[in-house]
Amino acid sequence: MQEHDNQILVPPSFIALFSDARGRLRESADVVRQRYELCDDLANHMVEHAQTLYHVQAPSEAEILRRIHAGLSSGEAGLASVEAAWVVSRLAELLAWQCPALPEAGDLPPERRA
Repeated sequence: MQEHDNQILVPPSFIALFSDARGRLRESADVVRQRYELCDDLANHMVEHAQTLYHVQAPSEAEILRRIHAGLSSGEAGLASVEAAWVVSRLAELLAWQCPALPEAGDLPPERRA
């Protein structure tokens, strides 16, 4: 999935969020690309925030990532639960931190599911 105008390559890990069991997209390629851009930008913008939390509050890297995931999964962030988990995984990758196990959408109370 690549757009010829701006050459944005959506990684397979993100495409999988929008694919069915056979690997077919459940949304249009444009929607997936737009959601990817949003989620990747969000992860990149959160790097400095996560580093600041780590140095100021000094909880563990895993706890910071869990807290960020909880905030992104609240529904107020406008992300689906699978997108919130992807953003946190991408953030961990950017920070070179180990990503903790994150709750599945079914593990969240109904009001917290996106």
